[in-house]
Amino acid sequence: MDDNYLNVVMGIIMNAGNAKGLAHEALEAAKLNDFEKADQLMTESSQALAEAHNVQSDMLTKEAQGDHTEVNLYMVHAQDHLMTAITYQDLVKELITLYKKNMNFA
Repeated sequence: MDDNYLNVVMGIIMNAGNAKGLAHEALEAAKLNDFEKADQLMTESSQALAEAHNVQSDMLTKEAQGDHTEVNLYMVHAQDHLMTAITYQDLVKELITLYKKNMNFA
């Protein structure tokens, strides 16, 4: 396994992990009714997720061009992080929306 491959895997893992962590911080801010902070953190989370997704998209483009990427446990782990971060971010967006709606009824 070469350094470039590890950089790709770690790029996905780190950016997806950052995206998930920032989304969690946004949820905590929403619980405290700090929606400005929650929105800012979700913007940062989306940026980190876009970085992870860009790394994945580059890999997919190379694969389509015939440059095969080895799939091993590291890559599976990276993809797991990415998909979990995407799902968690989607859920947090919905929860923040609910917190905002509840504030209107308080």
